[in-house]
Parts: sequence; structure tokens; C-alpha cells
Amino acid sequence: MNKGTSETASGSAAGKMDVLRRLQLTELEILQALSAFCEEHEICWFMDSGTVLGAMRHGGFIPWDDDIDVGMLRADYDRFLKLAKESFPQGYSVHTAEDTDGFAGMFAKVYKDGTRFETAETRLAGLRQGIFIDIFPWDPLDRNPKVSRRQRARARFWQSVSYLYHSSWVTLPSMNRILHGFARLLAWIAHHVVKLIFNPRIISRQFKRALETECPGELLIPFAWPQIEGVPADVLTPPAQVEFEGSSYPAPADPETYLTIMYGDWRKLPPSEQRRTHLPLLIDFADETPVWRDAGFSSLQEGS
Repeated sequence: MNKGTSETASGSAAGKMDVLRRLQLTELEILQALSAFCEEHEICWFMDSGTVLGAMRHGGFIPWDDDIDVGMLRADYDRFLKLAKESFPQGYSVHTAEDTDGFAGMFAKVYKDGTRFETAETRLAGLRQGIFIDIFPWDPLDRNPKVSRRQRARARFWQSVSYLYHSSWVTLPSMNRILHGFARLLAWIAHHVVKLIFNPRIISRQFKRALETECPGELLIPFAWPQIEGVPADVLTPPAQVEFEGSSYPAPADPETYLTIMYGDWRKLPPSEQRRTHLPLLIDFADETPVWRDAGFSSLQEGS
């Protein structure tokens, strides 16, 4: 099948929702493999971010959401990466910026091998990314507010440098054509300047240094997203069990407090115009011909 010839890629609302649901179920399959591996090796983990929100509010995926997020405290995350390199379940693989060319995030992903999930960023970076779930390490903020602000600022800087190193693509708000073109030009220049000055090894090392603290406090954050509020350690662990898509998985110890910190009034649904899912340029489920975004799906809106 060539681009634009499949019913799934025809642009119909039903076809779009079918692609989204297949993506969700593939990610759920990856989560099940991760869960079994962590149970076997006694690694503590928990559903994170929108995955917790979906579990608590919808009993599974947020209907218009297209990803799964997992969190681990740093010690468990480091141990997970070490063990995963030795014996992760066949058909899946774990990737980080330190072992995968073109990988920009300062966190890990678990791919389903043989699949593809191509975005503008991964295409420019030369990253052959599979359908994945994200794994975020949580680290402590320093007790001193001045030091914790410095941690956040440095982490944000080095994560941004990593994205700029790997790609000149930036997501921009609505603006006129001239300003849009100027912003794209600045991103292109910044990308090439960063590539002249840095390399991935330096960026990764500097990011890790940004997290260092001599006086760790009780609040933790995933420094790949340093803008979020700090979450008390006892709100995260030991994990509680919460239903997600018909099965029970670990979630933060106090999921309601966690969600309130992260989202405020999390029980309230967003307006329908904000319930959007942005699918990638290309999805390959490894069981039939790839589905291309330019053949008909660009975004989904619940009820569309």
C-alpha cells in the first residue's frame, strides 16, 4: 500500500480513531512487558503524568491521549537501565541519550522493536524511533530554594541544548508568516551553533551535574521537565495500585494529591477544543504498511 491509499489513512474520523486506539494498545503491550520485567527484578515504578490522570479519571487512557508515562526514583531508574541492558524481554528495547544516536531526551524510552514512530524532530535527528513509552527518573530538589532554582534552570538549559543539538525543529504558537519564518531561521542557526560547540556526551554529563545537591529535600521532580511543581517523596512511594485499561498497575502512593499538584482541578474535563492528539508523521505497527500523516491524519479531537 502506498501513501494515501489505505482506508485507515483516508482522513475519516473513524479511521483516525482506529489509528489512535491501535497506538494505545501497542503502548499498553509495552507497559505490560515493562511491568513483568520490573516485578521479576523487584524494581519500584509507578504510572506518571497523564497516564495517572487517565487511570483515575477514565479508568485507562485519556480518550484523546496517545502516550504512556512511567516514573521511577533515581536509584530504581539506574538499576532498571543496568538490568535492561542485560536481559530485557525479547521484542522490546530500552533507549537513552547515552546509547542511541539521535536521542535527545534526558530520560528513557522503551520501544517495541520493528515498529516506527516518526516525528519531525526524530526525522531531522536521524533517530529511528519505535512506538514507545517514556520512563522519567525523579530526583530531589535541594532544600535551599536558591539552589533548587539553580538546579531547575540548569536542567532546563541542558535539556534544551540537547533538543537543539539533535534538531532545528521547534513547535511554535500561531503567528504571522514573517515571524514564523524568522523564528524557524533562529532555530536553524541555534542548532548549528550548538553542534559546533557541544556533543551528546558533554550535554549528558552537564545535565547530570545540574541535578547534584548536597542537601536533598523531600520534594522531587523529573528534571527532564523541570517546570513542574515538586512532589513530596511520600506522595510518590510506596506505590498504590490503580486500574488502567482493565488491569492493576502501580501509581503514586497518593494519586489524588499527586494529580492535584500536577494539574490542579484534575477531575474537570478540558474544553472539547483542547482535547487534541497530535499523531506523528509516520506510524508503522510492523504488521502492515505504515500509516502516513500527510495521507489524512494530522490531529484528533474527541468527537470529531
